[in-house]
Amino acid sequence: MRTSAVEWMRQIYTNGFKGKMISIPADFDSLEKAARERMSEKGFAYVAGGAGAEQTMMNNRRALDEVRILPRMLKDVSQRDLSIKLFDQQLPAPILLAPIGVLDLAIKKGDLHLARAASEFGLPMIFSNQASMPMETCANEMGDSPRWFQLYWSKSDKLVQSFLQRAENCGCSALVVTLDTTMLGWRPRDLNLGYLPFLYAKGLGQYLSDPVFQKLVEERMEHEDLPPSGGVTLQALVSLIRLSSKYPGSSFWQKFKSKKGLYGVRTFTDTYVRPSLNWEDIKRLKEYTKLPIILKGILHPDDALRAIDVGVDGIIVSNHGGRQVDGSIAAFEALPNVAEAIKGQLPILMDSGIRSGADIFKALAMGADAACIGRPYVYALALGGEAGVKALLQHFLSELELTMGLSGCRSIQEINSEMIKNK
Repeated sequence: MRTSAVEWMRQIYTNGFKGKMISIPADFDSLEKAARERMSEKGFAYVAGGAGAEQTMMNNRRALDEVRILPRMLKDVSQRDLSIKLFDQQLPAPILLAPIGVLDLAIKKGDLHLARAASEFGLPMIFSNQASMPMETCANEMGDSPRWFQLYWSKSDKLVQSFLQRAENCGCSALVVTLDTTMLGWRPRDLNLGYLPFLYAKGLGQYLSDPVFQKLVEERMEHEDLPPSGGVTLQALVSLIRLSSKYPGSSFWQKFKSKKGLYGVRTFTDTYVRPSLNWEDIKRLKEYTKLPIILKGILHPDDALRAIDVGVDGIIVSNHGGRQVDGSIAAFEALPNVAEAIKGQLPILMDSGIRSGADIFKALAMGADAACIGRPYVYALALGGEAGVKALLQHFLSELELTMGLSGCRSIQEINSEMIKNK
């Protein structure tokens, strides 16, 4: 349950008077710096990095920074309401936790920490397709708190259908289809370290727990020999041991001897994404699920209009946090044109570059119905696990509440484009 902004600041200042400082920094730069010191070099690079020269990441921030809030006075903002209604669900605030994979890079059982924190505030957590833990494990911790599922559409339709059935069974109330990752982007931070976590069976929680995926692996083991590795190294041996320990079923020695972990990773890498994904696939998605369908990765107004034509239920304006196309348009820059094109026919969410409650206010003023936060909560996980994420969410909610009130708005619905100006 969230604390009001005024009370939260009072607690922080009172604790400071007693000599107890906040463990989760209240600004993003300090948060990221602290997390970098806590996380491994490879883990931090994977989370913090972007595509190419990371121009898109910079564009995301520049676009938000170049828009100014224009406060209005004497509006009687003694009562402030952050709640919204989204896809027939009443939410306490217009904030969702974006899907981010491999949270074990931040802290062990990171997905569970995040699920518990999200449920404490009643904010939707979007289960990542690349989570380190199965969606069912997280759902069991969340009670009736809202959760959605993110889908990377793989080359196996049977696996897609299995994921969707599991998502429905564990109480997910919406499906987010990520469109912009039909191939991995060029990410120099990871490439320079030669590190992709999936090759170490990290971020494969949804796959290793899925019966269809297990069958795909078993079929591969029966009919296909692994290609020559090019020589055995100590690091390769250590990696194989780790893979074998992570893979479910049978004894460790049986898994190690059969190279089941390697077969599993090879099956994953060969089926992970579908470069041929197109609008016809989205049309037939309704045959696979009854959940509301939200398309994530929309930046062009024409794509937003096409989304309406194929009958989806919402869109997320996003460039994947700058991780896919270097030099791409900023998500916030794309937002007003998308909003103008669809004219309220579908709910619009936004992510990519959101670093504060004030950023969320700007996104709402530009036409978004809600915003998703990503990297900030990963850093909070690294610093404090569940408690860290709770503190971070309280920071975001408090700043949004204060920005709203100090700008003359008593509710989210009163935020509009007249409250912002371009630089």
